[in-house]
Amino acid sequence: MARLLIILALLATGFWVYSVVDCAVQPRIRHRAVPKAVWMLIVIVFPVIGGILWFLLGRIPARAAVRAPDDDPAFLRSLHTRSAQDDRIRQLEEELARLDNDADGDDDTPPDGRTGRGSH
Repeated sequence: MARLLIILALLATGFWVYSVVDCAVQPRIRHRAVPKAVWMLIVIVFPVIGGILWFLLGRIPARAAVRAPDDDPAFLRSLHTRSAQDDRIRQLEEELARLDNDADGDDDTPPDGRTGRGSH
């Protein structure tokens, strides 16, 4: 019986230490219901019960945390799709390139055909 109590005490102590450390290292945005300092107090003062409450009620799971855009697969997929606006921009750029080429193709002759040199 004494061995069982020692084993349970060691398990409870390990769980308590793990709960305190986990609560301490979580960013503030991953704490639910009350501030981080209050969760720390709950976990420290009520060793096993506080740890259970922390894992069930206080901790926001990592999968529910906010992701950066480059970590979000849906965002990355959206980068590869072309929108109508992208197509319109591409068309306008092509049209501007054609207009530039047409303007460069002229030999600086005015539309009326005059060369502008010594035509008095």
